[in-house]
Order: sequence, then C-alpha cells, then structure tokens
Amino acid sequence: MIKVAVLDDYQSVFEEIIDIEKFKNKFDFKIFNEAFNDENEAIDALEEFEALFIMRERTPITKNLLENLPNLKYIMTSGMRNNSINLELTKKKGILVCGTEINSNPAAEITWTLILGLLRNVKQEIDNMFQGYWQTTIGSELKGKMLGVIGLGKIGTQVAKVGKAFGMEVCAWSENLNLSHANELGVLPMSKEDLLKNSDIISIHLVLGERYKNLITKKEIEMMKKTSFLINTSRGPIINENDLVEALKDEKIAGVGLDVYDKEPLPQDHKLRFFPNALLLPHIGYVTAENYSKFYPQMIENLESCLENKPLRIIS
Repeated sequence: MIKVAVLDDYQSVFEEIIDIEKFKNKFDFKIFNEAFNDENEAIDALEEFEALFIMRERTPITKNLLENLPNLKYIMTSGMRNNSINLELTKKKGILVCGTEINSNPAAEITWTLILGLLRNVKQEIDNMFQGYWQTTIGSELKGKMLGVIGLGKIGTQVAKVGKAFGMEVCAWSENLNLSHANELGVLPMSKEDLLKNSDIISIHLVLGERYKNLITKKEIEMMKKTSFLINTSRGPIINENDLVEALKDEKIAGVGLDVYDKEPLPQDHKLRFFPNALLLPHIGYVTAENYSKFYPQMIENLESCLENKPLRIIS
C-alpha cells in the first residue's frame, strides 16, 4: 500500500474527481485542503508519505523539505513544468517527478477577465449594486488603445490575438522575441522601455527565472503612463511587490490586475488587498473543471505507471 499525500486541494474536489474506493487496495490517500503555515509543519505532516500529488507551485518542494522526507519516492505535479520543485535534488535522490497535460487557454482567459474588470470598474460596480446603488462609475473602451504584451509565447499570443479582435494596437517585448511570429500576428516589436512608455495596458506572460525576477520595479513603473493598467497572471516575483504597493499608494498607475503573488496564499493583511484599484484573484488562472479533469486522473495514471517501472510524462 503506497501512502499518497494530496496537497492543497483547496476546493475539496479530489474525491469528486477520483473514486478513491477503486484504489483502496493500492493507495492510501490523505488529502490536505489547506496550505501549510510553514515548512516545519509540512515536514511533520508529510514525513511518512511515499508519494505527493501537488498542484503547480502551491507548496514549494525545497531542498530542506526533500531532505526531511525519507520515504518520498514519487512526486506527481499538475502541468509539465513546476519551478517550485528542486529538480536537481529529486534527481540526485532518485525521486521520480512526473507531470500532466494542462490547457493554456484558461490563463489567457483570466487575463482578459482582469483587463475588462479594471477598465469597466466591475469590482466597484458589483460592490455598489449589492449596496443598492446604480451606475456609479464611468469605464473605458479597449478599441484604439495600446496593449503591451511582455512575453509572446503560447499564452501571450492568445492574449495578443484577443486584443487585436477588440481593435487594439498590440506591441510586444521579451528578451527572445520571435520577430517573424510577431509580424505574423500583426504585433509591433518594441524595446521594453518603449512598451512601458506607450502601452495603456501591460500584460505579463513570462516563465519566471532569475533573468525575469523583479523585471518590473519602481524604475519601470515610473516609465508607465499614469492612466495605464498593469496585469500579471504569470508569477508574482516578476513584479517587485513592495514597489507596486508604493506605486498604487502614490497613484503612479491607474490600477493593477493580479492572479499571482510573491507569497501564496496572499496574507489576509497584505496591503494589496486594500487598494480599490487593485483587482485581485487567488491564482485561479489554471483552476478550471477541464484542467482538473486531466490533473488528478493523470496523476493516478502516472503513479501506477511508475510502480510498473514504465513511468509516463517524466519531468525528472
């Protein structure tokens, strides 16, 4: 019997998707519905388990954690990339890490949820409707505005296409921008500085690495228009959070739409929660029924294949 810890099942859906009775002679599941308060708590809770089912970067699988889980043999993560796993150490310790398929379109869709929500003051209007008010703000249109896409990969491309469909001008930057791909999309390549200065909406779609950590700091925010909006559905540390808080406090930009943060879950008393022009979501870009219907069944399939020495979807 393999002991399996299912981590961060915030919505308590694992047992809705997986009939655990079918596996009662093979796997002993324990489901964790809340994030651990700290790494020591995680170590105490997980030291007996041989397999972990993890949901993207919700619980960092660090060097310290791995060194204190003596029974761990398998890690199954949603998606085929998880930067919060210390893959160098898992490989050294012989821990198999496998991933799952994932749809990219939900991240692009949640990006437009944030953009439209900000420009049409949806947060304020919903709050005011529940208080009995009617038409309390004036929104803005997308047509004719400049959308700056930072990172023109799979998700950035989808965002750019929607921007074009709305009648927006679209520009893009990344360190390795594919100029022919941008040209095919009708997207104008720009330097980072020109994109920041000219865009009405700036949307970030990069894979977090050392080169993109703190890509947006006080310096970059001060290049932006005071009427511009900043959107991040990629990873929190791409934007310097302290500098962003100061910029919102000083009204350096019109607003921000975020689905990702330095620390997740976002602390209850975090300053970002108290800005009326900050539209915040709890990292739900990939949280869809369609994705979850792939994640958990494929984690089971992966673990079964590992036990048969025929591992599937190997990351490391």
